[in-house]
Amino acid sequence: MARFLIATQPITGHVLPALPLARELARRGHDTRWYCGKKFDEEVKATGARFIPYVAAYDYDDSDYDVAFPGRAKLSGLEQLRFDFVNVFVNQVVPQHRDMDRILTKFPADAIVADPSVGAASTINECGGPPFAVYSVTCLGLKGRDTAPFGLGLMPSYSSLGRSRNRLLHFLASNVIFRQVSKALAHQRISLGLPPSKFEGPFPSPYLYLEPTVPSFEYPRTDLPPQVHFIGALLPETPANFELPSWWGEVINKRRPVVLVTQGTAATDAQQLISPTLTGLASENVLLIAAGVNTEEPAGMDRVPANAHLDAFFPFMALMPHVDLYITNGGFGGVHHALANGVPIVCGGATEEKPEICNRVAYSGVGINRKTNKPTPEQVHKAVKQILGEPSYRQRARQLQAELAQHDAPAEAATLLERLAETQRPVV
Repeated sequence: MARFLIATQPITGHVLPALPLARELARRGHDTRWYCGKKFDEEVKATGARFIPYVAAYDYDDSDYDVAFPGRAKLSGLEQLRFDFVNVFVNQVVPQHRDMDRILTKFPADAIVADPSVGAASTINECGGPPFAVYSVTCLGLKGRDTAPFGLGLMPSYSSLGRSRNRLLHFLASNVIFRQVSKALAHQRISLGLPPSKFEGPFPSPYLYLEPTVPSFEYPRTDLPPQVHFIGALLPETPANFELPSWWGEVINKRRPVVLVTQGTAATDAQQLISPTLTGLASENVLLIAAGVNTEEPAGMDRVPANAHLDAFFPFMALMPHVDLYITNGGFGGVHHALANGVPIVCGGATEEKPEICNRVAYSGVGINRKTNKPTPEQVHKAVKQILGEPSYRQRARQLQAELAQHDAPAEAATLLERLAETQRPVV
């Protein structure tokens, strides 16, 4: 039996992928502790892991970042991304390091399992702590010669000129574009007695990096680090106590294409994506399901179209097998729920890492990237008609579905983590 310490930011999109992983580690009899925000206490305990709360680290509520981080609401685009890198992630390094160091004195873990925004997993290791693995919560954002810096939303380039562009952009990203992030990271590391290092995107692990997708969804890389393992999708289970809504019969009868639209868990303004979707498809012969909507304030609309149903919550695992098209701002989890069921995608996101994910949707051929988080009803209508009218998108989505089906992500991840705990060396 091995001892594992899971460490995550108190963010729903970072916690959900680790639930099946923690459950598998506990099922195999490993002593698993999970360091996280108190909001996720019950979810952590339900996996069989022991919950350990934040003490020194900032335990913010991810349901409203603008309240948790004053000043954020005034920013957008790249400015907001820089703000998030500094305040949501980098400034947590020292307090999370203090917490984890305290935990490890009583619980000498064989390995740490962290999400890619927990930089303290690396600093703990550099200070003599156990090796650490990273489980990614989004697309592969590691630095490489074929790709531009993560967060800029640029497509890869493999030519000599393109790689020169990438090198220049990586330099500019660390030293100019994200200069304040690099300065904040250097300050955190110096405070721990470590040499400064510049910010280069998600925190990597030299031991084991678990990427929860398949290579076909990612940009091909000629310098992929050997410790990166594609494990398939880490998707949560359907809640056992879920009740079917009154409109469920319409989904099962399948008399017309089912279109699912959701705004996501971070950028939650329903007027950005849900409202133009409902308006743009109101006259189409489709069944519209809008999930994650405040039903008392239906997306800022005076009237919900007759072909639409709104619901505050609906588990994707139950609904997605019946969906013909998924419209999203590009959340990684939702995209992979769709791909795991062979569902093509219309996406458009401009916050967090959404532009990177939406680029990969287009690059892999499984959908259309509208390249905006506020499409017009006409833009939504055009993209939906294009995908429903061209079989190539669904065919490509089904190809990725078949690839994902070849993986058992929790089992593969657990086996790799067992190797790391046993050998204390990189798993390549």
